[in-house]
Amino acid sequence: MAARPAGGLTGTSPGHPADADPRPVVTASGVRRAFAGTVVLDGVDLVIAPGEVVALLGASGSGKSTLLRILAGLDPDATGEISQAGSQAVVFQEHRLLPWKRVADNVALGVSGPDVRRRVAAALAEVGLADRSRAWPVELSGGQAQRVAFARALVREPALLLLDEPFGALDALTRLRMQALFGRLHAEHGFAALLVTHDVDEALLLADRVLVLEGGRIAEETRVPLDRPRAPDATGFGPLRRHLLARLGVPVEPGGTTAPGS
Repeated sequence: MAARPAGGLTGTSPGHPADADPRPVVTASGVRRAFAGTVVLDGVDLVIAPGEVVALLGASGSGKSTLLRILAGLDPDATGEISQAGSQAVVFQEHRLLPWKRVADNVALGVSGPDVRRRVAAALAEVGLADRSRAWPVELSGGQAQRVAFARALVREPALLLLDEPFGALDALTRLRMQALFGRLHAEHGFAALLVTHDVDEALLLADRVLVLEGGRIAEETRVPLDRPRAPDATGFGPLRRHLLARLGVPVEPGGTTAPGS
């Protein structure tokens, strides 16, 4: 697949348009991927603007994580064209911390420059772990480990953050806290993000646009014109939720709850 870097772009806030690069942070055209003769992605086109959060929904096996890996440059067998403006970082569902390195060393992994220690300390402070820099990964809770994974991404100052179900393995309360953390970090740094998730509520809480991947292509685009910060009881949230659940084939009761067994 042809990948065309389009120059440097640092993370800039959407509130400072004069400082922002107007080019999309990523443009994908005709992305295709097959496994053992089974076509998973069949000509996906995708454009993400600077500072934009895009959520990607779809059934299991629809190719959501495959598309994210392709955008991250981790699948050389895919075809199509991708152009990028600026750096990117990836946060996976598993934190993928190296158990033989302390927290600060995990965050600094692959980062170079004279001020790495300062940048690492700042990133850990932003995710609320300034006092855990010398801890070993085994000493962390699941939520803390995922915060370290976010710090490891933030220290790279990405223009685009790729998130592959980053909260999927967390308990419900920790997941809500991590969603709030993501919202705060996005507001402060202004990075663009592609969020792969199975959770419709999460997509609506965090994204500017929600895409549904079906049949190997983007089959649905729903814009989320709700002010931030958001809550599930906000005006306009319910109709968007019902629309997306219906589009995904999830039965919804008249009151808005999902039907038993769905």
